[in-house]
Amino acid sequence: MVLFSSRLTAAISRSAMLLTAFAILACMPLPPALRAQEVPAAPAPQTAPVPAQPQTVHLQDYSKPRSAFPHFLQPYQPQQVAQPNLSNSPRVDSLMRDGKIYLSIDDAVALALENNLDIDIARYNLNIADTDYLRAKSGANILGVNAGIVQNTPGGGVGGLGGTVGSGTGGTTVAPSGVGTGTNGLVSSTLGIGSNITSFDPIVTSTLQLDKEDSESTSVDSVPITSQNTYTADFAYTQGFEWGTTLNAGFNNTHFATNSLLSLLSPGISSNFQVRVTQNLLQGFGSLPNTRFIRIAKNNREISDVAFRLQVITTVDQIEDMYWDLVYAYENVRVQQESLTYAQKALDDSRQQAKVGTVPPIQVVSAQSTVSTNQQNLILAQNNLELEKLLVKNALSRSIEDPALAEADVIPTSTMQVPQEEAVTPTQDLINQALDHRAELVESRIDLNSRDLSSKAVRNAMLPSLDAFAYYSGSGVGGNINPAVLSPPCNPAVSSCFSGSNAPPPFVNGGSVGYGGTLNQLFNGTAPDKGVGLSLTIPLRNREAQANQVRAELEYRQAQVRLHQLENQVRIEVRNAQFDVKQNRAAVQAAQYAVDFARQTLDADQQKLKVGLTTTTAILQDASVLTTSESNLVSAKAAYEKSRVELDRATGLLLDHTGIDIADATRGQVTHQPQVPYVAPRQDASPTGQAAPAQAPSSQPPPS
Repeated sequence: MVLFSSRLTAAISRSAMLLTAFAILACMPLPPALRAQEVPAAPAPQTAPVPAQPQTVHLQDYSKPRSAFPHFLQPYQPQQVAQPNLSNSPRVDSLMRDGKIYLSIDDAVALALENNLDIDIARYNLNIADTDYLRAKSGANILGVNAGIVQNTPGGGVGGLGGTVGSGTGGTTVAPSGVGTGTNGLVSSTLGIGSNITSFDPIVTSTLQLDKEDSESTSVDSVPITSQNTYTADFAYTQGFEWGTTLNAGFNNTHFATNSLLSLLSPGISSNFQVRVTQNLLQGFGSLPNTRFIRIAKNNREISDVAFRLQVITTVDQIEDMYWDLVYAYENVRVQQESLTYAQKALDDSRQQAKVGTVPPIQVVSAQSTVSTNQQNLILAQNNLELEKLLVKNALSRSIEDPALAEADVIPTSTMQVPQEEAVTPTQDLINQALDHRAELVESRIDLNSRDLSSKAVRNAMLPSLDAFAYYSGSGVGGNINPAVLSPPCNPAVSSCFSGSNAPPPFVNGGSVGYGGTLNQLFNGTAPDKGVGLSLTIPLRNREAQANQVRAELEYRQAQVRLHQLENQVRIEVRNAQFDVKQNRAAVQAAQYAVDFARQTLDADQQKLKVGLTTTTAILQDASVLTTSESNLVSAKAAYEKSRVELDRATGLLLDHTGIDIADATRGQVTHQPQVPYVAPRQDASPTGQAAPAQAPSSQPPPS
């Protein structure tokens, strides 16, 4: 009877323990593996608004001059440049629902192309390069353009809060001389130097002068005070040509009136003109020395295009990394919240057990320490999530001053998707693609071509200056015979005193010659002046030209070595990126196996709990391990996605694989939606405002 009573008591006690365990499990939140995936509260179903149609963007070509017709003053008036657009594109509003921005990674890339300020700053370099080309077409030296990469987006730079991205090296910067664009780390002091270039734009100069002069006479002239009024109108025309030819034309006119007896004419007219053509025969001969600025400016314009493409690649790389950081930040908050819940439950159990004396008090202290640590981790995760939201909004908008945008939550709607089979491309093929497509290499090759042009122009500048010239000129005079010379008394010693057989020159017979007659004398050969000649200038020792030539050659060789160095660097980057893809794919596989193992362990311990072979503490630990494993899987997938982006960047095919139209980026108006590969919609958020159907995570690891 006693034995039966003892067994009955034990059975009742065991049943009470099981009931207690089931009650605890009923009260605690279930881990992801024990419950269907819950969908966060989604906005009420509503009709998705039609995205606002972007306004047409008209790009201005600043490489073309403003025409003087029909407004002839237009070339001399300042041209207004529009104020920068600091408002966000309509796409931002189209993605907002009930104060939340439902953002897919494709939308994130599109917003970056339209609103990112790094791209906006780099976009100005295209127009600046246009103005340099326009300047060079006039024959003037170029000022250079900055083709470097802008990395001022918070969280998007190398080592930034948003994660590390590989943006490559070898961008171009302004040359020290300010006349060209050189590859980073190179000397470019001789780029553009050479022989002088006469302006290709015609230059017209004019002088209009009125002068009244009174002077005391010290000659045999009987007039004690000589007065003369002079009116001058001079014009000159100068233009250079690309073969080293210079055209100069001058036309001078003087009208004067005097009371001097020494002047035959008063009032009188004097006109002359001269046309001179000069051709460089040694230094400055040919089109290359005289069009070097135009050719370098063209190359700089191409470099600006390539540098803008590199800027887009770098920014898209950064944006994709920031997006996956945001996805992981959300997952990390969930993990830390569940860890805190498990720790709090363990603390409550320890306190209850300590009251009945089944556990020592030190276990309560240990559980309290764990809760405090998890609370701190949750606060850090929440702060990091808020920071990631702020960084993403800043990177995808021109301004976050709008209160609705500043307070809006950013809900990522894309998740990583590991392909079932990894495309296997031979390493050498990837390297060849990178050597053909990497923007840094294209920039360096164009820069090398500019240095070669400049080096040839510097060699030409070593020659002596030998110029052949020819000119033709004519002159004419007119006016009225000075009455003072004809009226008595006339001093016979004065040659201008006409009497008897001493008649005036034939061209003033008839009393006067008007301005038309004066101009006729310029071209009828009355008083021509013509000639040809050579002008030779030899700089003895020529040390400056020698130094410039050797320096230009050294800078060219330096650029060749730099190009080879960049090619080696690209080869290493491609191999390293390929290794990262393989390693991160293996990490995803290992993380998936860890999730499966943690889920199966939890299932097995639940079965043991039903028969009293384990405790609720073990169940809590298993659930915590499963949650952490799921977080590690998300982190591994994010790292895998970043490594794929880095491989596309390393091969120079990021824009091609993402479907980005560089013309859209140039206009800041996306008409072709980017398509980032290897992503899928998340199951817990939808950009249309409706929850997506819940699906259990796959228990099958990706194939190796």
